[in-house]
Amino acid sequence: MEIDQIINNIFPLPELSKFNLTQHISEISHPKGFCLMEANKVVSYIYFLKKGIVRAYASTENNDITFWFGTEGEPVVSMKSYVDEKPGYESIELLEDCDFYVLETSKLKILFNEDIYIANWGRKFAERELVKTEELIISRQYKTALERYKDLLKEKPYLLQRVQLGHIASYLGITQVSLSRIRAEMK
Repeated sequence: MEIDQIINNIFPLPELSKFNLTQHISEISHPKGFCLMEANKVVSYIYFLKKGIVRAYASTENNDITFWFGTEGEPVVSMKSYVDEKPGYESIELLEDCDFYVLETSKLKILFNEDIYIANWGRKFAERELVKTEELIISRQYKTALERYKDLLKEKPYLLQRVQLGHIASYLGITQVSLSRIRAEMK
C-alpha cells in the first residue's frame, strides 16, 4: 500500500501538507521474526505497514499474550511512547517479511506546530488508535471466545491463512485446544 493512501485513510491532507509530511517519511524492510519494538523501551518512530503482517504482544512468566495484528496500511505505534515519550507496554514481532514507511515522532511533532492540517491529521491518527483500543477492551470484557472468533472471521478472515493458530488463540484469549474445538463446532 502506498503512503499517500495510508495518509488519506487516516485523514485527507491538502497536497502541500501531504508533501511536507512525506518529506520526513522513509522506507525500511525487516525479515520475518524481527522484533520491531520491545516492551519497556521508548520507541521514537511511527511505522506504517506497506507490506506484511505484525503482532503486538505482552509477555508474562508463562507465555506471550497477543492483543493485536497489524496488516497492510495500518500504523504500528507504541502510543505510550508517542504520547508521553515513555517506554511502551508492547513488543511487536514481524510474522512475515515486512516493508514499512517510518516517521520519526519528534519530526512529526515539529510539523504539528507548523501546519494545522498535519496537526489535525495527528489528532485523527490518535483518535483512531484510541477507538481500536476501546473496541479491543470491550470485546475482551463482554464477548465470548466464540463471538470473538466470529468477529475475527468477519473482519479479518485472511489472518487464518497468514498467522499461526497459537497466535490466533492467544489473541482470542483462549488455548489452542479451545480454538480447535470452536473451529470444529462451526463446520
